[in-house]
Amino acid sequence: MRGALVVACVALLIVPGAHAQQQDTDPWFGRDKALHFAASASIAVVVYAGASFQTDSRPKRAIAAASVALSAGIAKELWDLSGHGDASWRDLTWDVIGATTGTLVAYVIDWAVSRLRGPASPVPAR
Repeated sequence: MRGALVVACVALLIVPGAHAQQQDTDPWFGRDKALHFAASASIAVVVYAGASFQTDSRPKRAIAAASVALSAGIAKELWDLSGHGDASWRDLTWDVIGATTGTLVAYVIDWAVSRLRGPASPVPAR
């Protein structure tokens, strides 16, 4: 049992060192990942705000925001896949994280503003 534990510990020490010698051409935290995150989050926030002119439903706004942001990310990766760049699952992952973050931030701001305004007053009839 101790022998297996020693072998496992040695393997844990050696494997990361061997992996570090290989250069990762698509790092999880590269500059392009920040751009994918920021672009997706920005698109989601802008679409959420735009959807507020069309519907009073927060869930519908959130669905529109996430859908458009994710569609843009998928379209970019398909464009890259067609030979115009380097398609990456990691880029798409950051697109999903950005779209989710942007949608949630917009949703929370919308909720907070509506709470600060208080209950909606009825519109007087003319």
